[in-house]
Amino acid sequence: MSVWATAFAAVVAFMGIGLVDPILPSIAQGLNATPSQVSLLFTSYFLVTAVAMLVTGWVSSRIGGKRTLLAGLALVVVFAALAGTSTSVAELVGFRAGWGLGNALFVATALAVIVGAASGGAESAIILYEAALGLGISAGPLVGALLGDWNWRAPFFGTATLMAAGLVLILTLLKATPRPREKTRLSAPIRALAHGGLSTTAFTALFYNFAFFTVLAFTPFILGMSPYGIGAVFFGWGVCVALASVFGAPPLQRRLGSVKVLHLSLALLAVFQLGIGLSAYEGSWQAGVIAFTVLTGVPIGLNNTVFTESAMEVSDAPRPVASAGYNFVRWMGGALAPFIATKLGEDVGVAVPYALGAACCLIGMAVLYLRRHHLRSLIEVDADLGVRDAAPVATS
Repeated sequence: MSVWATAFAAVVAFMGIGLVDPILPSIAQGLNATPSQVSLLFTSYFLVTAVAMLVTGWVSSRIGGKRTLLAGLALVVVFAALAGTSTSVAELVGFRAGWGLGNALFVATALAVIVGAASGGAESAIILYEAALGLGISAGPLVGALLGDWNWRAPFFGTATLMAAGLVLILTLLKATPRPREKTRLSAPIRALAHGGLSTTAFTALFYNFAFFTVLAFTPFILGMSPYGIGAVFFGWGVCVALASVFGAPPLQRRLGSVKVLHLSLALLAVFQLGIGLSAYEGSWQAGVIAFTVLTGVPIGLNNTVFTESAMEVSDAPRPVASAGYNFVRWMGGALAPFIATKLGEDVGVAVPYALGAACCLIGMAVLYLRRHHLRSLIEVDADLGVRDAAPVATS
């Protein structure tokens, strides 16, 4: 029950990512703000999330995993509720930053707690975690649309209520987790990134996340739809994320190996982003924007699972430390993309953000290829899992 309680809270936590998507135009209208100003909701959230990742291990190794989860949930409840009271974009951006701090404490610790409590091993625990991510991301736009059509403030109060329920479940169902024998140093996540494999995975994920959040943050402004319409589009997108994460990634990894799956999914994401950009450039082909947006959920789902597993397996650092270092780097992509993409869309052209997102995917593929010698351990793990034709990685 403790695993499912944590997974439920994780679903609600990840709902916060897609929750604001359907209401971004409504927020801009309600607070007299430009799209790029509203995009700072993502920037503040993920910037604080990224930096806070560096201290999550230090905190949890001193107060324990359960208390860290509860602290994170409590912060999300408070700041999500405060976000609903905002009277300006600046206030809302600030409250989202506090929300990001709570999210970092919860999300980084939740993975370690689920891995520790699950009976099926690390791989099944990571799949459960990614299923929670996919379900949360897909449910977020629906909740945002249903409540946001009534009032743009309602989704924030709704999230606070659901997170409060998650807090109660974890408080009552999750047993106190033992503290690690050794306390984690503040510098541990940065030191872990000195490992070539982890840094390769992390920086590739940074470029991937830039492309990911270009779709998430800018597309609502070019769809020209009501909150219900935007919510429906991103619900379909989220379903693709969830299905690809849980049912697509594992068999593809067994068949092709982790590195090849990353190359494949990054290439697909680049193609679909170009599809969105070309459809938006045509101006009248809304169906193309919708179709390609939904389809981006497939490579995003594959990437989410494979990147997470790769970050856990590629280095010899403890999983919480490796996760903290990896997430610090990759969430920077989520912090940078929303404002840059939206500003480019406002000032240059609606197709430009997607061209940049596609370019970031190609850069990520180049990083994987040029630093492939650092990923030998992933090839060995894939070989142990029975990947067909698993071959040694070239060292030059």
